Amino acid sequence: MNAARWIKIIAVICVAVTSLLCMIFSNYTNSPIDFKYREVTVEIPRGSTFSATVDMLGGAELIRYKREFYLLALLMDAPEHIKPGEYDLSSSITPVAVLNKLVQGKVKGYRVFIPEGFTLSQIASRLENQGFADRETFISLASNSRLLSSLGIEGESAEGYLFPDTHTLNKSMGEEGIIRFMVRQFRKVMTPDMLKRANELNLTEGEVVTLASIIEKEGGSKGEGPLVSAVFHNRLKKGMRLQSDPTVIYGIKDFDGNLRRSDLREKTPYNTYRIKGLPPGPICNPGMEAIKAALYPAPVDFLYFVSKNNGSHQFSSNLKDHNAAVLTYQIKRRK
Repeated sequence: MNAARWIKIIAVICVAVTSLLCMIFSNYTNSPIDFKYREVTVEIPRGSTFSATVDMLGGAELIRYKREFYLLALLMDAPEHIKPGEYDLSSSITPVAVLNKLVQGKVKGYRVFIPEGFTLSQIASRLENQGFADRETFISLASNSRLLSSLGIEGESAEGYLFPDTHTLNKSMGEEGIIRFMVRQFRKVMTPDMLKRANELNLTEGEVVTLASIIEKEGGSKGEGPLVSAVFHNRLKKGMRLQSDPTVIYGIKDFDGNLRRSDLREKTPYNTYRIKGLPPGPICNPGMEAIKAALYPAPVDFLYFVSKNNGSHQFSSNLKDHNAAVLTYQIKRRK
């Protein structure tokens, strides 16, 4: 048999072997990892090497053949693009699907409820309790000047800009990622028309958020926000102090739940019984209703309000009527 014939035979064998190997490899990459269905949650920490990731997947029995998986990952240019996070995977998906999910960052999401009126401290505590953040790190980053500047926040803290809602978070976001996410949600609801309205009122965005946070904390029944807002707008126009209890409370370190007369006399930057105008920043993170109320106060001349102890308030335009309301709803009730 001449050399040319041998070369042809060897070439045919090589092609056949290559084709067979390609078929085997293709079958591996596109076949379920295990036909017996199992759900597995795998967490890939930040900074993990691809080798460590493969070991984790192998430990979870989501890889049958490591060498083939490495080859597939290289062909897909995956090793340098896998994103950290917590992933819900199953044994019934293919190796290609596993890598696609890790590269696309389809991490496991959790719904986290942040109520309207929560302070930065309360948000940090809730996130820590649910395993999303370290409380002190979150609070520290929320006052980081570099981060605040990148988010367009001119104040000293992200307080007021962490929009309250039911958010879908994942455990790979980290404290800074969550802060950025919540501020982005705020930016989505604070529309150009609302900023235009703030300008018409001669208020900055920060002043609107600060006023909205006080309205939020004053509470009241549904629909009272514009009335509470009107009281504060009217007082600001007349140069009167806002005299809002929630601002006093915000300025008290380790408030024990009991607001005393001595607290009202304490001079802090947030005590609106002592300072004129708005406090230096928001006292909580207000929801959309409170923000709208701050921008669109009711067309009334009220200057006072007092709680009726049933979730609503009595509003008054003069001190005489207000004192009568206080006597009716507070002093007599205590007796």
